[in-house]
Amino acid sequence: MRIPALALFAVTAIALTGCASVNEAVNGPALQPMAYPAQLVPQQQVYAPPASTSASANSLWRTGAKAFFKDQRARHVGDILTVTIDIDDKAQTQNTTARSRDGSYTGSIPSIFGLESSIGKILPSEYNPAAGLSNNSSSEFSGNGSINRSEKISLTIAAIVTGVLPNGNLVVQGSQEVRTNREVRELIVSGIVNPQDISAANIIKHSQLAEARISYGGRGDVTRMQAAPVSQNLMEKFSPF
Repeated sequence: MRIPALALFAVTAIALTGCASVNEAVNGPALQPMAYPAQLVPQQQVYAPPASTSASANSLWRTGAKAFFKDQRARHVGDILTVTIDIDDKAQTQNTTARSRDGSYTGSIPSIFGLESSIGKILPSEYNPAAGLSNNSSSEFSGNGSINRSEKISLTIAAIVTGVLPNGNLVVQGSQEVRTNREVRELIVSGIVNPQDISAANIIKHSQLAEARISYGGRGDVTRMQAAPVSQNLMEKFSPF
């Protein structure tokens, strides 16, 4: 009874996936629901409400306002900071490899346990014990490779502090989706931040993110037309020819 249940589950999953694909093909890609990225971090975070302080009669600030000289940069779980992504990379390499080898070997077998005369009767008439072993080998290889790559990305995204490491470094994550007609552009960034690298304007550069993971792509009609069919990708990946 277990096998039919698994089969029914598989058919149901395929049907749901197919419905989602058909819905996307008809109505276009839908935006993901907004979610707090701390759920992606496997650690428990405790949130404490800010302590309310009462202002004195001569205070310049009302109760609950920002402190006069307090550092407003992100420090705690849930704080927001701005990540600027400015990638302008260029790489150009060219390699050429050539390799060749020739070898030859010839050896005589004047006697083989006294059976050389019998072997001569079995083997064709061209058998010559003086040249019983002979080998000629030749190999040649030539390879060329070149890379000419240029990438330029300039983006800005707001990220949330989702964790604080024991040494004080911050784990940040951020995502952004923009839909234009039937195409959704996705920007995802995550990494580890040294609080001292955050500027006074609460901004940090992508080059200052340790273990940075930056993804910029999309889904929709344009992306689907630019991608090769799944069958072709599988053939190119696993074909031995």
